[in-house]
Amino acid sequence: METKAKFLQEISQYKDYDTELIGKAFDKAKELHEGQLRKSGEPYLIHPIAVAIILAQLGMDDATLVGGLLHDVVEDTEYTREQLVDDFSEEIALLVDGVTKLGAIKFDNKEEAQAENLRKMFLAMSKDIRVLIIKLADRLHNMRTIEYMRPEKIIEKSKETLDIYAPLASRLGIYTIKFELEDISLKYLHPQEYATLKAEVTEKKEQREKFINDVIEEIKDALDTMDMHYDIMGRSKHLYSVYKKMVLQHKQLDEIFDLTAIRVIVDNVRDCYAVLGQVHTMWKPIPGRFKDYIAMPKPNMYQSLHTTVLGDHGEPFEIQIRTYEMHRVAEYGIAAHWKYKEGDTSGNQNNEDMKLAWLRQTLEWQKDLNDPKEFMETLKMDLFASQVFVFTPKGEVIDLPAGSTPLDFAFKIHTDVGCRCVGAKVNGKMVTIDHELNNGDIVEIVTSSNSSGPSIDWLKIARSSTARNKIRQWLKKQNKGDDVAKGKDALDKFIRKKGYDPQLVAKSAYLNSATKEMKFATLEEAYTQISQGGTLLSKFANILFGYFDEDVKKEQKRQAEKEEALQVNNAKKERAERQRRENPGIIVKGSTYKNLMIRISKCCNPVPGDEIIGFITKGRGISVHRKDCSNIQALPEHEQARFIDVEWEDLKVGKSYAADITVLGNDRKGIFSDISRACENLDINIEGVNAKSDKDDRVRITLTLSITSTQQMQKVQRTLRNVPGVTSVYRSKS
Repeated sequence: METKAKFLQEISQYKDYDTELIGKAFDKAKELHEGQLRKSGEPYLIHPIAVAIILAQLGMDDATLVGGLLHDVVEDTEYTREQLVDDFSEEIALLVDGVTKLGAIKFDNKEEAQAENLRKMFLAMSKDIRVLIIKLADRLHNMRTIEYMRPEKIIEKSKETLDIYAPLASRLGIYTIKFELEDISLKYLHPQEYATLKAEVTEKKEQREKFINDVIEEIKDALDTMDMHYDIMGRSKHLYSVYKKMVLQHKQLDEIFDLTAIRVIVDNVRDCYAVLGQVHTMWKPIPGRFKDYIAMPKPNMYQSLHTTVLGDHGEPFEIQIRTYEMHRVAEYGIAAHWKYKEGDTSGNQNNEDMKLAWLRQTLEWQKDLNDPKEFMETLKMDLFASQVFVFTPKGEVIDLPAGSTPLDFAFKIHTDVGCRCVGAKVNGKMVTIDHELNNGDIVEIVTSSNSSGPSIDWLKIARSSTARNKIRQWLKKQNKGDDVAKGKDALDKFIRKKGYDPQLVAKSAYLNSATKEMKFATLEEAYTQISQGGTLLSKFANILFGYFDEDVKKEQKRQAEKEEALQVNNAKKERAERQRRENPGIIVKGSTYKNLMIRISKCCNPVPGDEIIGFITKGRGISVHRKDCSNIQALPEHEQARFIDVEWEDLKVGKSYAADITVLGNDRKGIFSDISRACENLDINIEGVNAKSDKDDRVRITLTLSITSTQQMQKVQRTLRNVPGVTSVYRSKS
């Protein structure tokens, strides 16, 4: 365990601290935790010391380090808050109290306890954000030593860390803590995937480092001619980020562009853009992969230029360009902007408060959420949401969660604007209130004084917690809040008890008819009255069943007929495919292998006109591949003895073959419809489709087409390259 002198010496390398005050806190922590042990068997004092060192590495102030040393004394010892105020100060007591759990209060379940602890922490954060920074340092050290806990506790804490604390670190821009929390959580939640990924990344580390060093030297040579001060370095992507991309985007490790990135740090913003221009003259930038976070900073204050370019041999890599100040913020977030100085009248504190507006919003909506489950779900939604930046007609930038609609925009402007919203103009065109907004959209809200205001369905449209909270408040004032929800739940239970599948019943269409007969003004009124009990529920539901009893049966019959037709169609397709492969229109040169079965390989799907080669398989005859098939080219030399010459025979007109092509493009609305229409115009059947999109609005579509010849294939490729938004079309090699 560290001695007091060693501890004070260690923190002094990060900042000029008040060693008398911090030394006093060290002595108090040592006294109060005397005899207490951690799960590892080590003295408990190790933990608060480690927390204080993490805080010093972030450059936090004296009071925060004292709070880190004493953050467990009120919870785990007989020491009281009043004694803490007497021995130190009200400021430090506030920090410790904010981190302390609600240990004395008994809750019905873990979810309720977790929600209440987070509520208390958010309330303390509203008074002093240092509470959260201490809590993050506390969680980081606990995760570093989590192997000593019970297996079920490890899983529970790792999930909580990934769901709550890593996103909170991201919101504050403290990426050094965020990345480590995520990687440790991944290690325990998905140990096999973690080990495999770590081994794969380590295996190719030397190869990547050589490539990056070569690129760095090229950039250095270019920047040395530009008369500017700079630093340049390589940066490896942390494992959780790689894992998340592989899972969400269904990518292999080799397909991830920014596994390793190059970071260039310069003195000022002007030099950032100068370096960007130089980089784009050296390598070709990939369209859609440039992001300007300097002009449009992230909500957590992160600023940088990101661009992905193609190397000399076609390999993509990412370059990040930022100033030294931006780099400090990128590493330490709000901790890099620490302004807790008495007498600071520069307005810096006000600027920091503006950058923490999301915390204020969180505190607003959490007051009105009594259900712990709803509180946790809304909190996670808010923390995980990536951002979309749109503009008002006057050019003001509004940031919203990704997937937001004009409703979210309207309520972000003002509550009255949201409540009177009836539509919107996006980039000058009228859209509905559920239209999804994209980066750079110019949004104008259309309001009406005759608007009936928000309905319960608006909660399904709104994506931001701000909008959802204001909608709930309005519904509550109109007596349409909890009663409406209870009424819907009661009706759903009634329907399930009756034996119907709620997904199968087109409920809303019949609700309108039923409400007319029952003489309700709105659906919300019907639900509200249902929630109040009595005979209304059964009467209301029976009216519904009267409307849709027969329709449900008809729908079930239609579904059965559709399923039967699908099975017949699939059987026909399988038979046709089997016949096509048994007689593929290919002959073996010579007669030695005349009686062997010949089949076309699915990995590269050759068509007449392609250069082909046969491969004698073990027990499955001859498989025919294109000569440029990557599987064939990758065969070791001893396997190549099994190659055999084959050729296309004279084919009857109209015989078709399955062939794969890959289409790359921008993930715009309607792109697949345009591709499908282009194939239809060429009288080409699409036998299969596999589409993947990424967060950068890029889409990869693999089409399996029914093709008669290479000439027809080339015509298809030329046609698809002219579809708006398509950037590349090529044959799949395997």
